[in-house]
Parts: sequence; structure tokens; C-alpha cells
Amino acid sequence: QVQLVESGGGLVQAGGSLRLSCAASGRTIRTYAMGWSRQAPGKEREFVAAIDWSGHSTYYADSVKGRFTISRDNAKNTVYLQMNSLKPEDTAVYYCATRGGGVVARETLYDYWGQGTQVTVSS
Repeated sequence: QVQLVESGGGLVQAGGSLRLSCAASGRTIRTYAMGWSRQAPGKEREFVAAIDWSGHSTYYADSVKGRFTISRDNAKNTVYLQMNSLKPEDTAVYYCATRGGGVVARETLYDYWGQGTQVTVSS
């Protein structure tokens, strides 16, 4: 089994930056994808970004493209989400996930999820 633990969330003013981390433990495979989704109160869950094992294939939702950057450190079994130019609309609980295949944008195709980390952006 795999455990995922997110960290790095917090309170930031609009226009600021945060970097989220997600550390994986337990049994993993080399050729897996990792991703991030977010859930805000009263809104549907949104798949935000994903990255493959090599780090060269990525996906971004239109709402964050150009502002967020996903990366990974395979030696640490960790994926990062660098969030710049944050907006109040980015306020949500952010969850990381992993799957045994390549990058996809559908949440249902990911096998494991973390507990989430809260990001709050003030205006």
C-alpha cells in the first residue's frame, strides 16, 4: 500500500506564492504519475495538474496554467506544486494522488489519495 502526505498549505495574500509538497511512502513503482486536485466549499472538485515519472510530461487545468508548476524528486518520492500569482479563487483543500500508469486528467483513474492541505488566499 501507498501513503501520501501533503504539506505546505497556509494563508497567503493575493499575488503571493506557496509551494505544496506531497511525500509518498510504502511500496511504489518507478513509472507512475502523480497529480494534484482541489476542493473548495460549494464547488466541484477540480483536477489541477499531473506529472509523469520522467518529469517531462505534464498536465495543467486551464484555470492554473501559467501560474502553477508541478515537479517531482524521485529520489525523495515527492511531488511539488509551485503556486504563483495566487488568487482568492485558488482557495481550497489541495489533494495529491498517484497511479501506476501515465498522466491522465481524470481523478477516478488515480489509485491513492492524501489527506489534503488547506490553501487560503486573501484578497
